[in-house]
Amino acid sequence: MGRWYYRNYYTPAAPREVKGGIKAQTKRGGFGQSWWAKRWIAVLESFNIGARLGRGRAYARRGQVASIAIGKGSVTAAVQGTRSKPYSVAITVKTLSGPEWAKILKALSEQVIFAAKLLAGEMPDDIEDVFRQQNVSLFPVKLKDLQTSCSCPDWSNPCKHIAAVYYVLGEEFDRDPFLIFRLRGMDRDELVKKLGEAHGHRERKEGKLDRGIEKPEPELTSASDPLPEDPDIFWQSLVLARTEEKEVSIPPQSAALIKRLGNFPLWRGREHFVESLERVYSAASPIGLDIYLGK
Repeated sequence: MGRWYYRNYYTPAAPREVKGGIKAQTKRGGFGQSWWAKRWIAVLESFNIGARLGRGRAYARRGQVASIAIGKGSVTAAVQGTRSKPYSVAITVKTLSGPEWAKILKALSEQVIFAAKLLAGEMPDDIEDVFRQQNVSLFPVKLKDLQTSCSCPDWSNPCKHIAAVYYVLGEEFDRDPFLIFRLRGMDRDELVKKLGEAHGHRERKEGKLDRGIEKPEPELTSASDPLPEDPDIFWQSLVLARTEEKEVSIPPQSAALIKRLGNFPLWRGREHFVESLERVYSAASPIGLDIYLGK
């Protein structure tokens, strides 16, 4: 009796190119540099969707995410696939209730380091412990914490289009850690305001405010000399100050400030943002130095 062999020669079709799509700036390796971005990506990877993860990463790097909107507890996006019309992706995150946020804000306000790091754009390493102590989680940890949908015909959920949106979000979390708070139901401005209110309420309760207790006045520092009103004297003072400066040279690292600020939000360019500006800085630095030295 003969044997029949079947081989699957199916090759996924390449998606249509998107003009001005949101392109992930992570070229290789894992997405996300910070622990909180990696924590978000870990939620996606826990779904065990196999090869769709790889295709989702490829979609994110190719710029197949045409648009994205991040609201309180929701993310909506359009992802271009193989068809002419982009697919509609929706991700719903379970938000925390008012009483839950009240307990968390009270706990956060008792530790100044938490507010200081958040205002500096950094997620404190142990902030998840504060949420756990209140019997809630900062990041989604269970399937019921997330609901995802896509208008594509793929039976799998999440599909590669949803995965692409996850990866783009992961990069955005690197840039702005407050986005995870928005997904949990509270914007940055609202969070900072309520942290301040919770801190003030705690101080009043402890008798540090509004009870006749005087706070020490801050030490006054001497004001700098006012700028001269005469334009000739003004520019002459700049020239004199310049001659007193130390030797000027081209910085050893190009675009150092740009690299410190990080990637541009939801970058849509064909080239990577930081690398593009780094080449501009490298070319402009010698010219700027010559102008400064009067050559």
